[in-house]
Amino acid sequence: MFKDKYTSWDATYDVAVLGFGGAGATAARFAADNGAKVLLVDSAPEGHEGGNTRYAGQVISSGDSLDDLKEYYKQLAYPLSYDEKLMNTYVEGLYKIPEFLEKYLGVKPFIMGEHKDSPLYAGLNFMAHEYPELPGSKTHELVAVHEGVADAALWKNLRQQVLDRSDQIDVLYNTPAVHLIQDSNSKKIIGVQIKRDGKLLDIKANHGVILTTGGFENNSEMVETYLGETSLHPIGSLYNKGAGVSMAEDVGAKMYNMANYESYGIFHGLTPKPEEGQRALFMPFDWPAFHQGSVFVVGDDGTRYFDENEIHRHGHIQDHGQWRIPNAQLHPYVVFDQKKYDELSSDENAPYPEFLKIVIKADNLNDLAKAMNVDADKIKGTINDFNHFAKEKRDYAFNRDSETLTAFDDGPLYAVPLAQGLLNTVGGPVHNAKAEVVDADGKVIPNLYAAGELGSMMGRKYNGGSNLAEDLIIGKIAGENAAKGVTSDLTGYDAETSASQHDEHKSNGTLGSDIAEDNFETGPNQYLGKSTAGMGNEIVVRVTVDENNDIKNVEILKQSESDDYGKKAVEQLPKDIVAKNSVDVDAISGASASSRAIKEAVSDALKHAQTEVKE
Repeated sequence: MFKDKYTSWDATYDVAVLGFGGAGATAARFAADNGAKVLLVDSAPEGHEGGNTRYAGQVISSGDSLDDLKEYYKQLAYPLSYDEKLMNTYVEGLYKIPEFLEKYLGVKPFIMGEHKDSPLYAGLNFMAHEYPELPGSKTHELVAVHEGVADAALWKNLRQQVLDRSDQIDVLYNTPAVHLIQDSNSKKIIGVQIKRDGKLLDIKANHGVILTTGGFENNSEMVETYLGETSLHPIGSLYNKGAGVSMAEDVGAKMYNMANYESYGIFHGLTPKPEEGQRALFMPFDWPAFHQGSVFVVGDDGTRYFDENEIHRHGHIQDHGQWRIPNAQLHPYVVFDQKKYDELSSDENAPYPEFLKIVIKADNLNDLAKAMNVDADKIKGTINDFNHFAKEKRDYAFNRDSETLTAFDDGPLYAVPLAQGLLNTVGGPVHNAKAEVVDADGKVIPNLYAAGELGSMMGRKYNGGSNLAEDLIIGKIAGENAAKGVTSDLTGYDAETSASQHDEHKSNGTLGSDIAEDNFETGPNQYLGKSTAGMGNEIVVRVTVDENNDIKNVEILKQSESDDYGKKAVEQLPKDIVAKNSVDVDAISGASASSRAIKEAVSDALKHAQTEVKE
């Protein structure tokens, strides 16, 4: 939207960052470090900010050889075109990721290849070289902030970097960005319109606006328009709804990678079908029992459409020499027989035991076909062919490893409904090596920057950890460049002078921040405990004990765990702890991180109780 530059503003900042995920946190932090007063807004409520970074595996791409990295990422992008200078800037950043983590995040980087005895290495080494056949892949590496995975550790560090700069960064939750504000003559981006408590506010950004709003996974219209799919189920943040795409298009930005996305799941991007409105499950590939024996996956017509034992590559499937995301089936199923059901249900290493709770059982093929809504002759033919392949020790359809083929029994038969998981979209505005957004003619749109999955370079073949690395590398560049020319004295920042000194008509200053210290009360024999081990932000509990320090009540005063599996832990685990008078209770299935955090917070409260008794 255009705005007369002399119109009054609701607030003024040096830099506005739109989206509080990995890229947004990084951009805001480095803008602040370079002297800017920053407004950081996110559409999610507190505890659900973080975008896909919060839900990602937390491993970051890097590598031991700069030359190998350049060749590997060139091959990953092939045959798509890309900005060579931008790619070189990115790859040089990849090479320095361990240095970045140590210098800017204050951690000793956990370089996976240096710890081959670690369970992390055993579980994720395949992802370190996701395309091992490509030149340069052998020295590609994965790095983490500690020896852990899928625990939001990287996100929590990035978030803390923002909180540590609360005097320079105002954070607003539940505040989506709606429009970029552009000067009608110069085309410079001079501000952003946000929606706060139902009101539209015009925010002046003296030096730049940075788009870090992530993708459009939760915008069904955009998914259908750009990806051509109608049955994708988001795995990450539920707040990525394409706002950055709409705002960038509105100001004439050039767009790219709009038809590409990444997936994840136990097969080629497939996960158990979630209930309406819930995130799809982030399921690991590593469940051997589900990739061998009398088991296969079928699409909408009841026929197989890939090698079920082939290791996944973020949903990409081999297609005549190329790796592409398959066309998403509307109702795919994994099908197996009684002996496989018995094996799966007794598997102590099953990553998600509740998987079998949604199983469909049928006594015969006709009943199975009816339950799956497929043609009986089709599913019958699929099983007959599979049994023939098992007998011949050769999968003539998809060349699945013959050692993984076992013929089906006559019945009963089982099926579990699946869904194509949507990890993230990568399309968005084109930006250059300085993170500056360009228009349809390739000209820079002044004062507009972009970073992260919104306009990502990862378009064709994706190696795990590349997007998180992009958040850090391009986010830093965006923050630094947006803050160029800032002269405000942040030691005595004044909203009515410093923040507004460039406006002929002053604004109402800055907006303040939603970040505030909590103040929880305790009564006799009550103690507070805290933990940051969950998938949300901090968990705070109040534990009541008796004179023997036995646990009589556990109240969760603050939490922001997910509304699906995390909610189950929040509701059930305090009751279990009280009933057993111990934190040594079983974790809630599917909510291991939330369970760990609640138990850790209760343990923290009990330590305070024991300390008081000793005193």
